[in-house]
Amino acid sequence: MEILEYAFMQRALLAAVLVGITAPAVGIYLVQRRQALMGDGIGHVAMTGVGLGFLLSTSPVWMATAVAIVGAVVMELIRWYGKTRGDIALAMLFYGGMAGGVMFINLAPGGSNANLQSYLFGSLSTVSEEDVTAICLLAAFVVLVTIGLRRQLFAVSQDEEFARVTGLPVRALNLLTAVTAAVTVTVAMRVVGLLLVSALMVVPVAAAQQLTRSFAATFAISVAIGVSVTIGGTATSYYQDVPPGATIVLLTIGVFIALTVLATPLARRRARAVAAAEATGDPAECSVPAQPAAKL
Repeated sequence: MEILEYAFMQRALLAAVLVGITAPAVGIYLVQRRQALMGDGIGHVAMTGVGLGFLLSTSPVWMATAVAIVGAVVMELIRWYGKTRGDIALAMLFYGGMAGGVMFINLAPGGSNANLQSYLFGSLSTVSEEDVTAICLLAAFVVLVTIGLRRQLFAVSQDEEFARVTGLPVRALNLLTAVTAAVTVTVAMRVVGLLLVSALMVVPVAAAQQLTRSFAATFAISVAIGVSVTIGGTATSYYQDVPPGATIVLLTIGVFIALTVLATPLARRRARAVAAAEATGDPAECSVPAQPAAKL
């Protein structure tokens, strides 16, 4: 294939696959916790890390990872302790992150907002070998956490009080989820961009929930959707010369709409079956759960 003849596209496709795996893998826990926009907030904070990377002449990816982790921990602490002023503190954190990124990158030698744009919206041609190495290492961490601790993270995401009663370290797991989300944002920023990564963390999960009811099935299908749209969006970006981040997000939304349309008649048929079972008193049919992704 022509697309694989170029080294920069090989790097871009590898990064796209890793993003397609990691973003929904973390996003499913954020959706369960009703923190769907957390990735967006972390993306704003990570902009300061990118700017610092240019200012200090170091890797923007690793610097953005460090700053995003700190920002995610602060966000989680605000969630715990910021009862009345938490929303204001979060707003200042998000907007301060954006402003810091713009300021630092303009203070960097030879820096300009053009340097920042590839991190905001994604860029195929600028994914370097160092970026791929960093993305592979960070993606490995995300996969180990989201799969290795899936039962514990699921329990905390569903009901913190129940998880605490069962003896799980709820605060430690919440912090780990926040850190993993921060790492995922920096994994995805070279392909999707900091301003669009939240969509890839949430929309594939929402699309999978149109078809499935168990956590495991939702996890598998959302990752499959993530990989499909990132590869498809990257290839489309190459052949049609369109922005990769925007293409991937629009494809993801298109998949969500298509699955919603397909799932609607199935949901109606299932509702009629449940109603008929209730009328005849069949307990097997009446036991169908009502909420998607509610069990592991």
